[in-house]
Amino acid sequence: MGVPLLVGVISIPFIIRNLGTEKFGVFSLALAIFGYFGLFDLGLGQSTTKFVAEALGNKEIDRLLRLIWTALGLQVLLGIVGCLLCISCIPLLVYRLLNVPPGLIGETKSVFLLMALSLPIVFGTGALRGVLSASQRFDLVNAVKIPSNCLIYLLPAVVLPFGFNLPEIVLLLLLVRLVTGLAYLFLCFKIFPPLRRSLCFDRSMMRPLFTYGGWVTVSSVLNPVLVHLNRFLIGSLLTMTAVAYYTVPSEIVGRLLILPGSLLMTVFPASSTLWGMQATQELERLLARSVKYIFLTIAPLALMLILLAPEILGLWLGQDFAQKSAPVFQILVIGILVSSLAQVPYSFLQGIGRPDITAKFHLLETPLYIVLAWLLIKSSSIEGAALAWSLRVTFDALLLFGAALRIRLISSQSFIKNGFLWGLGGLSLFAVVTFPALFLHLDLSIRIISIILGGVGFGLTVWHCALDNQDRGFFISLLHQLALRN
Repeated sequence: MGVPLLVGVISIPFIIRNLGTEKFGVFSLALAIFGYFGLFDLGLGQSTTKFVAEALGNKEIDRLLRLIWTALGLQVLLGIVGCLLCISCIPLLVYRLLNVPPGLIGETKSVFLLMALSLPIVFGTGALRGVLSASQRFDLVNAVKIPSNCLIYLLPAVVLPFGFNLPEIVLLLLLVRLVTGLAYLFLCFKIFPPLRRSLCFDRSMMRPLFTYGGWVTVSSVLNPVLVHLNRFLIGSLLTMTAVAYYTVPSEIVGRLLILPGSLLMTVFPASSTLWGMQATQELERLLARSVKYIFLTIAPLALMLILLAPEILGLWLGQDFAQKSAPVFQILVIGILVSSLAQVPYSFLQGIGRPDITAKFHLLETPLYIVLAWLLIKSSSIEGAALAWSLRVTFDALLLFGAALRIRLISSQSFIKNGFLWGLGGLSLFAVVTFPALFLHLDLSIRIISIILGGVGFGLTVWHCALDNQDRGFFISLLHQLALRN
């Protein structure tokens, strides 16, 4: 997730310079629109991962093979339907909804047509990637996914100086997606050789796939609303300038979710496999340790960002911007920490086949959040928007952890046994050492010294109390391997 992001940061200035601002706008808008059209898959990508992992846990090989081909067939079929719908919407998008310059109408229509044609490939690729993820072969997923995602930015940057126009670039990207899908198919054949000889479509598997995927789709549709609603309300109730002061810290802080997202991408199929094996104790232990690892990773980083928010924003965007955005940044960091922890029960509930619970929570939260955000933005400007979002994710976390406790997916004793409370104690020590320097507005040098002292106290507490022998053995082994390589 990090490597393509870095490649994009480096490549985008070259693309804009050679493509031009207007054409780059068309290109980025096409990526965004057809990214959202990914909802046409009706959650079948995640559904495939869940049921394949469950079948692996139960060692149901025949069911596994039928499931893979059925899911792949449904994904391609839905991609074709989505493609036809998108093609029918192109005139509406180009002539009515988007303010496309007259000189770019022809290129824009061609770009949107090519993006629509890629949907069956993209959906089929999602099913095949889900099979590899369910098998926990993330080495193979990354071997294909990293270069493929990097080429989205690298390819335009490389070919633009040779006179390629926008439709030709999109056509090259479509070919990259086709090669990516074929690579995933080859890897699936390699892991499951009987797939080559057992091409079949099982109608009986359609209902569970669509039922599970339907609830996933509800959350997928509501998530962008819950994430981006504040920006639209700020633009409506305040000014476009206020949107910028809110959006920049929101985008920066949101990048922290790459860390828990990476862990939970692996935990989701693991939880499905354990649930299929009815290994409830291992499942509970995995959930508790996942919460602990995310907390120990994100919490100290979040605390440092809160302490240094004015300096970080000031160095990057200037003091005036920092003065207006720093409070928003600090409030959102707290929300991101809570949201990171909430992703664990969210992922596990979906992993055990209960996406209906998470979807119902989102349906409950959406109207409450709209009212809360409206009131707080009117009363407290962009700080109110940040507070509304952080309160919403806190409420979401309470619901998710409450559901996990209620269905006995986890118990409070699990957190105690796995050292989570010691991690919380270490963070409290960190805060006690560092926060007086923030509230007393002491010099940056004093704050940095307090962060170092607090970090040492946090690290020692975590190493001796929050981590167990297995954790410490892993880190010692990892350091030893790194030392041997160097």
